Amino acid sequence: MEKKEKKFEEKITELETLVKSLENGDIELDKAIDSFTKATKLASECDQDLKNAEKALTSIVNEDGSLSEFKGEVE
Repeated sequence: MEKKEKKFEEKITELETLVKSLENGDIELDKAIDSFTKATKLASECDQDLKNAEKALTSIVNEDGSLSEFKGEVE
């Protein structure tokens, strides 16, 4: 069965839940290590999602189909 990629918002919600449980400090060591590992992976995925979104938002599609960086006017 194909694994469905989670949306950014779902990843953030799961990350927040993991962080809260770790901050609470009342979980077993093995579970804390697993939660920390999963939280680290989710944080990395969210960071990459944000970088991809930023790249998409700062690129312009030229008439020939190529991409170029958008350079807005700075006031």
